[in-house]
Amino acid sequence: MSGKQAVYFLVMGVVGLGTYWAASPRKMEAQGGNDAVRIDGDDIGGVVTSSKGPEAGVWVIAETTDLPTRYIKIVVTDDQGRYLVPDLPKANYNVWVRGYGLVDSKKVQAMPGKNLNLTAVVAPDDRAAAQYYPPSYWYSLLKVPDKSEFPGTGPKGNGISPNMKSQAQYVELLKTDSCWSCHALGTKATREISPLLGNFDSPAAAWERRIQSGQAGGQMLGSVSSMGKERTLAMFGDWTSRIAAGELPPKPTRPQGIERNVVVTQWDWAKPTAYLHDEIATDKRNPNVNANGLLYGAPELSTDDIPVLDPVRNTITSVKMPVRDPNTPRPGPPVKPSVFWGDQAIWDSQANMHNPMFDEKGRVWFTSVIRPAENPAYCKDGSVNPSAKLFPLNRSGRQLAFYDPKSKQFNLIDTCFSTHHLQFAEDANRTLWTSSGGGGDVVGWLNVKMYEETHDEQRSQGWTALVLDTNGNGKRDDYTEPGQPIDPKKDARISGSFYGLTISPADGTVWGTILGFPGKLVRLNPGSHPPETALAEVYELPWGNPAAKVQGFSPRGLDIDTNGVVWTVLSSGHFASFDRRKCQSPLNGPKATGQHCAEGWTLYSFPVPNLKGVTESGSAEASYYDWVDQFDTFGLGKNTPIATGNGEDALMALVNGKWVTLRVPYPVGYFAKGLDGRIDDAKAGWKGKGLWSTYGTRTMFHTETGKGTMPKVLHFQLRPNPLAG
Repeated sequence: MSGKQAVYFLVMGVVGLGTYWAASPRKMEAQGGNDAVRIDGDDIGGVVTSSKGPEAGVWVIAETTDLPTRYIKIVVTDDQGRYLVPDLPKANYNVWVRGYGLVDSKKVQAMPGKNLNLTAVVAPDDRAAAQYYPPSYWYSLLKVPDKSEFPGTGPKGNGISPNMKSQAQYVELLKTDSCWSCHALGTKATREISPLLGNFDSPAAAWERRIQSGQAGGQMLGSVSSMGKERTLAMFGDWTSRIAAGELPPKPTRPQGIERNVVVTQWDWAKPTAYLHDEIATDKRNPNVNANGLLYGAPELSTDDIPVLDPVRNTITSVKMPVRDPNTPRPGPPVKPSVFWGDQAIWDSQANMHNPMFDEKGRVWFTSVIRPAENPAYCKDGSVNPSAKLFPLNRSGRQLAFYDPKSKQFNLIDTCFSTHHLQFAEDANRTLWTSSGGGGDVVGWLNVKMYEETHDEQRSQGWTALVLDTNGNGKRDDYTEPGQPIDPKKDARISGSFYGLTISPADGTVWGTILGFPGKLVRLNPGSHPPETALAEVYELPWGNPAAKVQGFSPRGLDIDTNGVVWTVLSSGHFASFDRRKCQSPLNGPKATGQHCAEGWTLYSFPVPNLKGVTESGSAEASYYDWVDQFDTFGLGKNTPIATGNGEDALMALVNGKWVTLRVPYPVGYFAKGLDGRIDDAKAGWKGKGLWSTYGTRTMFHTETGKGTMPKVLHFQLRPNPLAG
């Protein structure tokens, strides 16, 4: 073995993560060093070179339409430009090279079992190379109004809404809770103005027309108006004008170290007009559930047809989610025609499924609309329901449903509380907790054990307000209402409801995020009878808190590790952890109202450039959600937190304070809203486990392959080295 190979083994074996082993020297020698890569009958392998020599850290993409659905597998070259695409189904593949600093190579046809050396093409200039950069790098060119322009002075002043008190509050809407919550900004389709929109007097006018396109046009225009329409449209117009004039973003780095061990497999599912908010592969509490089984998607507003993937047979099917009331509304017509779909209303769902989850029996649960929003009488004032007596609810925007793959039957469950995300507790009742997505001022749950025994949806559900123990006596008492002064003899109710939701394996408490600026993290201890005994603790994000080491704001999704440490993603461009065990001040009482545990927060800036004009720490990235790998289903170690990396074409893992970027280079525009990890065979090493996710963007036609692009489900696996097959 050469000295160069020995260094390679050392680097790959001691990358500092403690979970990797190097390939044996015998195996590497069999693969021939700089000679032909040793492959099996279901592999394609070889060496990638360009005019500059071997190309390390570039992607090799193999794609086929010969299977029942489009199939793509992507790997990364090693330090010597070698690659191996493993475990390919028998088919004809188009194979090509993509990488930063390159333009795509010519597609070469190949079948598994063949050595295939590939010629990479060096980009002729920086502009050509930049077409493959992640959207967040392009979005970082956006010039945000200076801090001196806040608070806004309205349409007769500087065009910024007077409700925008600070630049940070403006950025929060610019990213997490508005512009970036449904699709990535910075893709080619968003950083350029299509001439098909028409002719306009100014770039700002073109943007005003653009954001009204399609069925979400009213929401987009409303979001921009809440920020200050005049100034915001001018900002976006300036962004696209500078890009059209040739301004280029910073250069990203190629995959390094263990990032080169990643294998990404993709399958098409659903239909081109659909989008997949999420997928589910297994039970979060036990990743061995549904091993090698079917995956299910949640297509939200777009369709009631749930896509189903068989990853073993490479086939896709669908099942239709029903509603209980035929008068359940559908999405309205487009506000303005789209350059992609014209006046066509491409979304037609009644069920509006948002988030799926497996239970221990292999049934798939959804937060799903089953009826119009008006609640039945048992939810309202005058009901005997224990929760309704304390906090009656008149409307709910989404309820519950589950699908049993064995019987192929749906079961619809009416809930008084709105549902959005859902998680199963590890308790005797197998309680299903839900967030509401930002409305209703309550947290709701379903006693699954009782529901299975009685099928009584009224008795089996409950909800609670968020009440702080501000009198510090350790129990729930009469409380003051939001906005009222703290009464030392009473507790205090806070306004807000969970968006993200997770349950602590350490103590069974329920945690959630409350959106807005600066946003909150809430811990809910249910107690023995939650409608009456549940007590909350609230922790504001450390913005404007002089005790905080790093300033950050506005969470969205969250998850938790087995030690009870909560992880959440922030509008400020951070991945944040909160460890309640670090709190030094009292966790209840009159002063425990939000800013009492700055020491519990640790913030990590995403490895992305920041927006122009933003000088605080952070980045242009704003992830939608995150997930903690409690069982090491991927290979980076137990309790690894992973963010959805929405502007990065990636999932972003944080390992011992260092970033590991799991990039999806093709098609550009990967935008996840969730992920989970499954173990298919614990004895099969890296091949028996992996992460699952989906392109969650509402606009699949904004990806590089344009109109007609199908939503995709993805499998991420981590090999011990880039040539493992």
